[in-house]
Amino acid sequence: MEFIKIREHPEMAERAAGWFHEKWGVPRKEYADSIQECIEQRSAVPQWYLMLEEGQILGGLGVIENDFHNRKDLAPNVCAVYVEEAYRCRGIAGEMLKQVCEDMERQGIDTLYLITDHTGFYERYGWRFLCMVQGEGEEEPIRMYIHDNRKPA
Repeated sequence: MEFIKIREHPEMAERAAGWFHEKWGVPRKEYADSIQECIEQRSAVPQWYLMLEEGQILGGLGVIENDFHNRKDLAPNVCAVYVEEAYRCRGIAGEMLKQVCEDMERQGIDTLYLITDHTGFYERYGWRFLCMVQGEGEEEPIRMYIHDNRKPA
């Protein structure tokens, strides 16, 4: 398996946008625009990543400013975490999360957030529950997690 940063593999941009759209139902253009910004701007956020095996996409995730919730101060957010069903329970999500945290830390971002309805999953990978936030268009609040790479003084 190979974890790739789309900013280093712009040839994967269109394929990745289609894959994320297929998994999450967010308009393909939204992914395509964010991925293009990642490639062109070379800024820390947004970023997009894929886990590949022999050219097949097994999983992916991104880092964006805000994952459609009311706490704009809790940024940036890991988003669109997905592993193909046939490849789950093999540590792929954990490896992707580890790689993203390390990549963001190299770019000067030591604290990341994510929203999820999973309980217990992200804790296995060093994330901790922070608070409940209100998702855009959602009736019920959703769980917000934090991952902090800052070293104690």
